[in-house]
Amino acid sequence: MIQAIVGEDNFRKTVLEAKSPVMVDFWAQWCGPCLATAPVLEELANEYAGKMDFVKVDVDANGPLAAKYGIASIPTMLVFKGGEPVQQITGYKPKKELQKALDEVLQK
Repeated sequence: MIQAIVGEDNFRKTVLEAKSPVMVDFWAQWCGPCLATAPVLEELANEYAGKMDFVKVDVDANGPLAAKYGIASIPTMLVFKGGEPVQQITGYKPKKELQKALDEVLQK
């Protein structure tokens, strides 16, 4: 299950200071590909429970945060490990492609 919707107020604690890797889904309610990606990310959040955390950032409500990480189009998923972004995935991707990217991060 996707654990939280985070924003500028709790991003540091939830993402940057997390002990496990965190996939951050930068999205917006009006974005069709974001809405199509959401159920896939929910499945992955369940499958990777205990190995990786999943959170969402609404770019409309958190523009400065999205800008800080160079989010130019959505959906963009950034995977953070040790407080640093180590993987970026932009646009709708099939589940298998997302799994491959997540497995790469976990194996490093």
